[in-house]
Amino acid sequence: MSYWLDSTGDPPLAPSPPVDADVVVLGAGIAGITTAYLLKQAGLTVTLIEAGDRLAAGVTGHTTAKVTSQHGSIYASLTRRFGPDTARAYGAGQQLAADWIETEAAALGAEIDWSRRDSYAFAEQLASVEGLRREADAAAAAGLPATFTTQTGLPFGVAGAVRFTGQAQFHPRRWLLELATRIPGDGGTVVTGTRALGLTEGDPCVVETTDGSVRARHVVVATHYPIFDRGLYFARLEPRRDLVVAGYAEPGTAPESMYISTEDRHSVRTAPAGDGRTLLIVGGEPHRVGARTSVARHYDALAAWARERLGLAEPAYRWLAHDLTTVDSLPYVGRFHPRARNVWVATGFGHWGMTNGTLAALLLRDLITDAENPLAGIVDPQRVTVRQSAAEFVRANAYVAARFLGDRAGALAGRGGVDSLRPGNGRVVRDGVRAIAAYRDDDGTLRCLSARCTHLGCLVVFNDAEKTWDCPCHASRFGTDGRVLAGPAVRPLPAVPSPAAT
Repeated sequence: MSYWLDSTGDPPLAPSPPVDADVVVLGAGIAGITTAYLLKQAGLTVTLIEAGDRLAAGVTGHTTAKVTSQHGSIYASLTRRFGPDTARAYGAGQQLAADWIETEAAALGAEIDWSRRDSYAFAEQLASVEGLRREADAAAAAGLPATFTTQTGLPFGVAGAVRFTGQAQFHPRRWLLELATRIPGDGGTVVTGTRALGLTEGDPCVVETTDGSVRARHVVVATHYPIFDRGLYFARLEPRRDLVVAGYAEPGTAPESMYISTEDRHSVRTAPAGDGRTLLIVGGEPHRVGARTSVARHYDALAAWARERLGLAEPAYRWLAHDLTTVDSLPYVGRFHPRARNVWVATGFGHWGMTNGTLAALLLRDLITDAENPLAGIVDPQRVTVRQSAAEFVRANAYVAARFLGDRAGALAGRGGVDSLRPGNGRVVRDGVRAIAAYRDDDGTLRCLSARCTHLGCLVVFNDAEKTWDCPCHASRFGTDGRVLAGPAVRPLPAVPSPAAT
């Protein structure tokens, strides 16, 4: 469990089925909750629907929660690919989102552990310094508080870094629960434990859920990976994840700023943990969801890095930080597909969801209420960026095709049966022409499911750290009982008969 979830309870929301509203928002992460809150403030009736039992417990509940316009080394790339105006607009939007959170939290009297900190994108190799200098120049030209430096405050040497002053960190779940508790009443409804299954577009639109139908003039899909297969998002998003370990630092030893490596994405920040203690939060070990790799070993490697570099003796928490990256590094916020009139989407935040998710909500409020917003064109999901992103598009989809075909061939060839499967372990096995996701419980009980993801049919992979079945193509995740933990899949993996022992 992440620290953000462990350190917060759940608000006393009255159970209720989804109800008709001006706007239905699907997904209660930072984009969904903030959008619902803003539309309620704008005078619209809103129903917020979350498939899980807890609010802000998915991707948002497993972030490192940096609120910064420093997104790795993005500004030199944006300037080169799109021009300085796009880089400047992107940076201004991130700063706007951070300032809005601070101002709104103060107005609401919200205690969210908000703290302004400097942020550093650093590198340890001399070969990376020239790129850091270009990034500092591009970010400064975009109007951001950026400078190149060799002094970071880290307890190990670096070759150089880009410093952004006046950035921030906070407790994301405390913030979102503050907003969520202000949505119910006067036409506002918050529903948990209800999964959206289908959508009929029109006026009104009709959303089919596990608890019945709900009608609305507008539908906002803020479900991390967009459910409903329209707009070809499965071909335009790449699912990536970082791991996080966190533990209590010795007094006076934790660095005070926020950090991310431009070479291997190791990330560092702190959080106040009560009783005068400081929690050191360390991220890293990036890889694609469902990669053929042991997630448990990645955790071990990250804990070793935190111990050797930062003196973190024993992690008290560990969690997965999932997110989606677009083919051109800009989020998708706007109309769901070219023919959509009243269906909207927010996705592809590229591991920077605290500002991008907030910015998406501010933009969606303006789009739905017909207000002007200069950022609408830059992050429009229908933007034409073939020249700038063709290589990324081909690479991402070649990977999916290889997994779709290659995993089937591997499963049919057979890679061990179920008789050798130890308790607490899972494996995709062959039973004739069928691929079965087999998992043995700690008590020795064998659970067998279809290994075909219910989204588009890719074969799932066992996650040995979280004990889940993960889809390598589009990042759907399932429990060992088959239930959907994360979309775009909306239906569980069906149980199947156990194969014969081999």
